Amino acid sequence: MPVRVTRREADEELVFAPAGAPGAVMRTLTEDDIECGAALPPLRIDVTSVNVLSAAPEGMDDRPAHSEDPGARDDFLNILTTMGLVERYVTDWAGPEALIRSINVRLGVPAYAGDTLIFNGTVAAYEAGEVTVEVRGTVSLGDHATGIVRLHLPR
Repeated sequence: MPVRVTRREADEELVFAPAGAPGAVMRTLTEDDIECGAALPPLRIDVTSVNVLSAAPEGMDDRPAHSEDPGARDDFLNILTTMGLVERYVTDWAGPEALIRSINVRLGVPAYAGDTLIFNGTVAAYEAGEVTVEVRGTVSLGDHATGIVRLHLPR
């Protein structure tokens, strides 16, 4: 079921569909599904003025770069949005019962409106239900976010 969010400034409804196909049942990965060195499927996200500006009020971010003319080169994702997208990327892959234990992400170049953010990841380690995933989010200028996400899978 899509999640509906209303932007306060314009009372505009944004619909965020689940990552899977419509009607798909998400399941949490098991030990049998995890292989060290395996690549996670890539996730492509179009960075638009809407997702840049809709994130700014939620983060109490009133910096001009996040709230001026939509579509301007100065519109870019803030750290809260980037971290949320990293979490989404890993948990969409791992499943709804996966529990994030830690995230260590370093920001690089900005993700400007009009660009495409592409996440890739690799299973770096797996031991006793704990999975370590190396994540990289890139845009046309280079690495936007790189880091490590550790999560727990139920047994």
